[in-house]
Amino acid sequence: MSEKKLFLLDGHALVYRAHYAFINRPLINSKGINTSAITGFVRALWEILQKQKPSHIAVAFDPKGPTFRHQEYEPYKANRDAQPEDIGIALPYIENIVKAFNIPIVMIDNYEADDTIGTIAKQAEKEGFKVFMVTPDKDYAQLVSENIFMYKPSRQGNGVDVLGVPEVLEKWDIERVEQVIDVLGLQGDSVDNIPGIPGIGAKTAVKLLKVYDSVEGILENVEDLKGKQKENVQNFAEQGKLSKWLATIKVDVPIQFDAEQYKVEAYNHDALSEIFRDLEFRSLADQILG
Repeated sequence: MSEKKLFLLDGHALVYRAHYAFINRPLINSKGINTSAITGFVRALWEILQKQKPSHIAVAFDPKGPTFRHQEYEPYKANRDAQPEDIGIALPYIENIVKAFNIPIVMIDNYEADDTIGTIAKQAEKEGFKVFMVTPDKDYAQLVSENIFMYKPSRQGNGVDVLGVPEVLEKWDIERVEQVIDVLGLQGDSVDNIPGIPGIGAKTAVKLLKVYDSVEGILENVEDLKGKQKENVQNFAEQGKLSKWLATIKVDVPIQFDAEQYKVEAYNHDALSEIFRDLEFRSLADQILG
């Protein structure tokens, strides 16, 4: 029996990454459409299909509008710039390309793509799958296990980066994968506007976790701390707990993994051909469609 390999792609993260990879030399077709994000996404997808040969695959996108995290903490991600217009134009093309590849798109209202991917990954692992979460987003490290991996696509010829448990522990300098959440809760995350505890950066967070194991362990032993650090931990204890909660990827989103739906199928040649022609993707069409 062939290996059960499920690849779950973080759609928005990969689209943004592709868009900014070409930011200094954007790819503009004769219609004036910036095709950078579409080109980068299709190349990454095709490379996975050709080189990794998944048995199952899906692409998760963030839903429009706020999520449960915004309801709890309104400033969540409030510092982010508005979505670039070029990405807004690219997304419908990318969704149509994914559909033409006969790959399911998963999107759950009120939950981010990482929550959806986290939930599916944990369910699929129980069904004997090796799961690869395709994303440049560091937060996914908290989900890694014996059979769940982070798969960071190659960038500018640097090659693919696959992180399992040993790689995550080494990269973050922690004892348990779950401590990724504690590090993020303590230091905060400027990308997502998660506040953390003032005065605690990544190195201090790791030092404290080596002694006290978790955010909760640090708060229980706050009397052991000294000076300004003690003061900050006492004053911002609730903020630290909230930050850890915000950084925690949910694995109980209301979705059920169905292996049959996620099977890799032959792509729709005519549909892809039409989209590629519309976008003027000659070399990609030659490479993929022959």
